[in-house]
Amino acid sequence: MLALVVVWAVRLGGHILVRNAGEGEDRRYRKWRETWSGPFWLRSLLQVFLLQGAILWVVSAPLLASMHNAEPDSLVASDFIGLAIWCVGLFFEAVGDWQLARFKSDPANDGKVMDRGLWRYARHPNYFGDAALWWGFFVIAAGTTDGWITVFSPVIMTFLLLRVSGVALLERGMKRRRPDYQAYIERTSAFIPLPPKPQSDD
Repeated sequence: MLALVVVWAVRLGGHILVRNAGEGEDRRYRKWRETWSGPFWLRSLLQVFLLQGAILWVVSAPLLASMHNAEPDSLVASDFIGLAIWCVGLFFEAVGDWQLARFKSDPANDGKVMDRGLWRYARHPNYFGDAALWWGFFVIAAGTTDGWITVFSPVIMTFLLLRVSGVALLERGMKRRRPDYQAYIERTSAFIPLPPKPQSDD
């Protein structure tokens, strides 16, 4: 479990570091700074650090459960099933991020919608991958004593990715900035990779 967490964290952290190098302040935080009437350090402390720290503590329950429990003392079926789900998640997250980064690095794609590679089958394959990773962590934890109780972790993570900080937040901005995004929505699954819907000639 420790190895899986390290691989996932180093990959994602490295991607974000490279992506944001030289970009300045995150636009979400800049918007908060512009609209917040009180001291920004207080909102930053509460909304960025303490809130995310609390969420991290709750969501990490499968990791804590699997590392804390002494039983089973050998690999079991749930470990291999969870690992398989985790590998699917890492593939979609890493490849999706890489494909999007290549697309955005080409000036010819400015203003266009990314609908190639994994993005042809889901509008957010990287978020799907992130959710799958956490379901994989949970399945591994479920093989330990009372580890099944931590099912709230992937449920919360999937909900956040779909309804709060991931798909919902990103798509509101994409609809405004990309004229072709509505057509992309109509033919492409939002989260779970599926074959694109056929488009009419109208």
